[in-house]
Amino acid sequence: MENLEQKLQFNKFFQRDDSIKAEDRIIAWPRMGHIDVPMKALVEGLGAKVIMPPANNKEALEIGVKNSIEGICLPYKLNLANYIMALEMGANTLMMFQAPGSCRFGNYTKMAQKTLRKMGYKFDMIVFDMYQSKMKQTLQAFWHVTRCLNPWNYYRGFSMGFNKTFAVDTAEKLMFYCRPRELNKGDSEKMFNKWLKIINETNSVAECKKLKKRVIEDFKNVAIDKDKDVPVVYLLGEFFVLLDPFTNQDIEKTLGELGVEVRRQIWFSDWLEHVLQPSFLYKKESHRDRCVRYAKDYMKRPIGGECIETIGDAVYAAKHGVDGVIHIMPFSCMPEIVSQNILAKVSKNENLPVLTLVLDEQTGKTGYITRIEAFIDLVNRKRFKEKELNKREGALV
Repeated sequence: MENLEQKLQFNKFFQRDDSIKAEDRIIAWPRMGHIDVPMKALVEGLGAKVIMPPANNKEALEIGVKNSIEGICLPYKLNLANYIMALEMGANTLMMFQAPGSCRFGNYTKMAQKTLRKMGYKFDMIVFDMYQSKMKQTLQAFWHVTRCLNPWNYYRGFSMGFNKTFAVDTAEKLMFYCRPRELNKGDSEKMFNKWLKIINETNSVAECKKLKKRVIEDFKNVAIDKDKDVPVVYLLGEFFVLLDPFTNQDIEKTLGELGVEVRRQIWFSDWLEHVLQPSFLYKKESHRDRCVRYAKDYMKRPIGGECIETIGDAVYAAKHGVDGVIHIMPFSCMPEIVSQNILAKVSKNENLPVLTLVLDEQTGKTGYITRIEAFIDLVNRKRFKEKELNKREGALV
């Protein structure tokens, strides 16, 4: 604890502000998909006040672009906009993760803090630094914000946060499965929105533990054609653009309505288990470990961001009968530029259709959707040829 505080004392960007009393703190963090649901439960469970800026939208994008340096990636622009909007709403404490590697994510907090100070905002920035010890450093950061000493509140907050994360991710996975098979268009999305509201409003540890099972049971009521043969496409790439529907222009919905089952490969629940949970409690192979194993012929080690996950997931997809891969990335994202170049070789060697979509502040959807439609046509033609070939081989036998 003392070593961490000493480091922070000599870092002008990360000096923590102890002048804000715990009871006066109003906490905010960047929006990213549905992360606000479990995070709100966790922070409020520790007795803190929360302000949520609006979900990412065009207004936020304009604010972020206006106040960011040219060439910085889209996630940073939206993160900065979230901070500005939250501070304008009355927040005085900002939270953010940062992590090691070549990804500029490690510099988000420094850049944002410097920009916000220049704009005249006064606030405390709490950084959950993944360079440091994981759960220990996280608990220290929450203690700094809340001064909570009650072990029950920590159990309650973290239990509700974790269980809500698993419930939200489960509901989303089931929506992705049901959407291309649903008999009544929109039923799966209605079911998901219903459960998102229920999950958000659940305030009991006992009830939170039941959420995932209840979600699974209720989704059985969505009428689907279980025998419908649909193409399966893996969605992979950079963490933020995968999880935020505004940023990726709701690509999962677009694919589902085109009759494609989406299997996103990055989930907040996987990240929570792998990064925050102590390793001795994580008894199965993590998503990251699987990716490192499958990527070994193309990458020898992680280089930051989700680069090795992108390559490992693509190889895994090819070896497990997945029909295609869509790789999405922010414009100028360094790790994903590396991924994009390696994916060309993966596609050729593994006979796997791959489409890379690069996202920036230009939000026009027509060309975006046209490229997706063309890619799905390619995937369906490949599937048809493979079925015909299998039929001929079966007839010869």
